[in-house]
Order: sequence, then C-alpha cells, then structure tokens
Amino acid sequence: MSSADRTTLRVGRLTKAHGLKGALKLELFTDTPEQRFAPGARFSLQVPEASEWHGRTLTLTELRWYNGNPVGFFEGVDDRTAAESLVKAILWVDQATDELPQEDDAWYDHQLVGLRVERDGAVVGTVSRVDHLPAQDLLAVETEAGEVLVPFVAALVPTVDVDGGRLVVTPPAGLFEELADDSVEAGDADGAPATDDASTAGADVDADAEQADAAPADDADAR
Repeated sequence: MSSADRTTLRVGRLTKAHGLKGALKLELFTDTPEQRFAPGARFSLQVPEASEWHGRTLTLTELRWYNGNPVGFFEGVDDRTAAESLVKAILWVDQATDELPQEDDAWYDHQLVGLRVERDGAVVGTVSRVDHLPAQDLLAVETEAGEVLVPFVAALVPTVDVDGGRLVVTPPAGLFEELADDSVEAGDADGAPATDDASTAGADVDADAEQADAAPADDADAR
C-alpha cells in the first residue's frame, strides 16, 4: 500500500502523571478507545524537538479506567519522573485511508489541507495545516500577505466542500484585512511591499463529502 493510501490520526493526549509507576491520564480523541488503545498499540508522539521523546514511539501495555477517566501504561515508562516528561504529548496512529470511519460534519487533516478558502465569492488563500489546540481547532490559511488562523467552528466556516476542493469562511471584520494592513505598513519602511517567508451544528456540508477530520470521532476535526 502506497503512502498516499495512508494517513495519521490524532487519537489522544497525555495530560497528567498518575501514581508512582509511570501511568498517565489520557484525553481521548476517539470514539473507539477499546480498539485504538488495545495492549500493544503503538503511537507516534507529537512533542517539542527539545523533548527526550522527540522522534520516538510509545507502546501501550494496558488501559485502565479510574472513576471514569482513562489511564494508560506504556513500555519504558516505569516511574513518575518518566511519566511527567510525557505530559502534553499528543498520540498519533497510522491508518489506511480506506478504513477511516465516516461521520457527518467532521473531516481528517489530510482532507482539509490544500482546500482553497473562499470569502464572499473570492479566493483568499489555501489551508496549509490544521492546529489542534485544547480549546478548539484552528485552520492555518496561507494568503498572499501571510498566514491567518481561523477557528474551525461552524459560525466562521459554514461550508466545507471536500469534493469541490474548497471551503467558505465568514470571518469577523478585520481578520484578513488586519494582516494586509500590517504588511503594507511594514513595506512602507523601505518603499517596497513587505514579504513573509514564512470541528459543528448548523454547518452547510456538501452532501458527497466523505469521512472526517476532528475530535471526537477518532482524530477527526469536528467544528
């Protein structure tokens, strides 16, 4: 199977050390924890480059529930100190795209990245990535003036048309204009334009859009 037939899914986040034997409390981004967190499951880690865990994987040995909260035990994480070094790490799994669950009004990152972004009938940019934050997901939109971060909520992104290769944004006044104004002001210093090198209810979803990219359905991004 080629790499184009696979994707990665965000399925959890390690939130807090639990006890003295290396256990960690989990925030789950999946509706099927019994499948995603079965003993032997291996996860890629999203951690800062400075972390000792950067570039490494974690293998689950056991998932337990305490007062309704999931707690994971992992190979090589044998004490509280090791567990604390993993707090805030995000867990990802490899997944074949033809095995992704289907869900209305939810999309996976690979479905959103590359979509053209339209506002009032005009193309204003392209989705370059999806940032998953505790409070909400953000769409990073690459424009001619630079990057704009748009909260991925139905009020601001009412239409997602994956098959049509586009999504529609209705941002508050000033979100895109402020970036353009800042660029002009920066360019005034030398007389040249500035350059930059640098998941719900109520949404108008295309009827043929497939699958999902937002929590809580596996790692899908729901608005």
